[in-house]
Amino acid sequence: MRFINKLDKGQSVIGPFSKTSDPSMIEAMGFAGFDFIIIDLEHGPNSILNAQNLVRAAQLTGTFPIIRVPENGAIHIGKALDIGAKGVQVPQITNAEDAMLAVKAAKFGPIGMRGVCRFVRAAEYSNKNRFEYFSQSNETYVILQLEGAEAIVNIEEIINVEHVNIIFLGPYDLSQAMGVPGQINHPLVLEKIEFIISKCKSKGKKTGIFTDNVEDALRWKQFGIDYISYSVDVGIIQEACKNIISKLM
Repeated sequence: MRFINKLDKGQSVIGPFSKTSDPSMIEAMGFAGFDFIIIDLEHGPNSILNAQNLVRAAQLTGTFPIIRVPENGAIHIGKALDIGAKGVQVPQITNAEDAMLAVKAAKFGPIGMRGVCRFVRAAEYSNKNRFEYFSQSNETYVILQLEGAEAIVNIEEIINVEHVNIIFLGPYDLSQAMGVPGQINHPLVLEKIEFIISKCKSKGKKTGIFTDNVEDALRWKQFGIDYISYSVDVGIIQEACKNIISKLM
């Protein structure tokens, strides 16, 4: 997949959060060229049932399907991977214990303790060789979403947890933690982002961030952030509609 190829080459990848429940929307975004799509089960109306079709749609276009699970729990993480997600984005990570719980839930032994069932989509409903399935499944991406001031304090211990692929930053969360809520381009916030990026790079961890405009996306890319989550599908559609209307009115 182009997602892994680009990251392996040191290139940034870009993709949106998705709150829609229509697979054709996922297909359209994939055909447009996004590297990944984050199917959001933490916020929005989607369920694990319809997320399965959204994962299928992403894979059809060669787009890396990631599911943001509702919380850091073994059941949520296991179900997301069972339906074929190639990565899980886990919210509310504040310390190393949280990080280790997420890894344990996402990996089969000997790395973790993910619940075992071969009669799921990820295993081709038992058609795939069981040993191949277990081995390949342990290559799925674990993306940890840092939350609040506690995560910043504990950044050293979090990034030392093994088998974590990407550390994801929320600039709005960081701005609040730095005492400048909403000022995502404040020098204090940018300084903290650079600090976290440096720490992650020293441990071979890639970094990710959310942005809702092109200018900030380019800035984060220049900062060396690898995984850029660009806006949300419903917001992208609305902005496109507004742009059309403004030109025709």
